[in-house]
Amino acid sequence: MSIGIEHYLILSGVLFSIGTYGALSKRNAIAILICVELMLNGVIVALLAFSRFIVPDVVLITGHVFALFVITVAAGEAAVGLAIILNLYRKRQSIDVGQADTMKG
Repeated sequence: MSIGIEHYLILSGVLFSIGTYGALSKRNAIAILICVELMLNGVIVALLAFSRFIVPDVVLITGHVFALFVITVAAGEAAVGLAIILNLYRKRQSIDVGQADTMKG
């Protein structure tokens, strides 16, 4: 049995679905950031699978380049998200997103 594109896409869909469920159901800001990262990893798996299996005879690095762009965006998102979480904790003494209705002191 060989591993085909279907297996990678199923894995990608599962990762994205778990991340979506977690991001929508959690109230902890750090858990939401982790779930967004999980969603981005699902997208990376799909990009690399399409890059590998669409034209199998030609070595294309387009999927890898897109994956690097997604990783770069994820790093920026994590930095900005953690800065927001630190500011929220300093103001409210909690990282519950239910208390983040306003950032005024």
